[in-house]
Parts: sequence; structure tokens; C-alpha cells
Amino acid sequence: MPPEPAITLIRPKQLTAKAPYAYAAVAGEFVFTAGACPLDADGRTVAVGDVAGQARQAMTNLETALHAAGAQLTDVVKTTVYVASSRQSDLGTAWNVVHAAFGEHEAPSTLLGVTVLGYDDQLVEVEAIAIRPLPTAPAGDLDA
Repeated sequence: MPPEPAITLIRPKQLTAKAPYAYAAVAGEFVFTAGACPLDADGRTVAVGDVAGQARQAMTNLETALHAAGAQLTDVVKTTVYVASSRQSDLGTAWNVVHAAFGEHEAPSTLLGVTVLGYDDQLVEVEAIAIRPLPTAPAGDLDA
């Protein structure tokens, strides 16, 4: 029976310690993020009532978690975007911010309207799965 994969839990110091969980888990080359929330470093919800503003903060926090795990947005293979709203226009607003952050890297994504999210006044949350880039061998170490 093969050994269990080693898992490293990532808790970047730049993100609030208010969250009672790791912001990302690394297993081999895979990175699984918790939902990135629109919280500042002190754990306060930013841009209350502003879907776009919260989406921007969530994406900033997602990038921080990914970088701490050795990945970046272009390494993401799937996202899930949660918006606490029953209005499709709010989902579209959040999606436009998320899509812009990814640029031409159009990874598969799921966009959901939900009833409520975990923090006071929270409207947006974004989670991701990424694959960290494999290290490249120095030119002298390549097999001919």
C-alpha cells in the first residue's frame, strides 16, 4: 500500500488569522484553496454592500494564498465563485471582476448564487484548485 501523500497547510501571515483554518493545502503539485473572502488583514469585511469591491479583495486574497503555496493565477485549473445574492446581475458583477483578474487564463469555473456566506456582510467568496509548476532542470542536467 503506497504511503499517504504529504500535505502542507498554508497560512500566509499577510492574511487574517481570524480564519480558523489554513488558506491552502499543498499535496504534491496540487494546491487546494479555501474560499478566499473579502477580509482585510484585521479580519474585517471590506466593501460592505459592494459586490465588485468584495470580489476584488477576494481575488487579492486568493492570489496571496496561491503565492504562499508556490502557485499563481495562471496555475489555476478550476474555480468556484460564490455570491450571496439571488440577482443574476450580482453574479455577473462578481464574475466580471474574477474574469478580469485571470486575464486570458480562462480556467473552468462554477458561479453560484447562495443564500449566505460565513462572515458578516460577506457577499463574495472564491475558491480554486491549482497545479504548481514543476521545477525545471538546469540546462546541464538534461538527458540527451
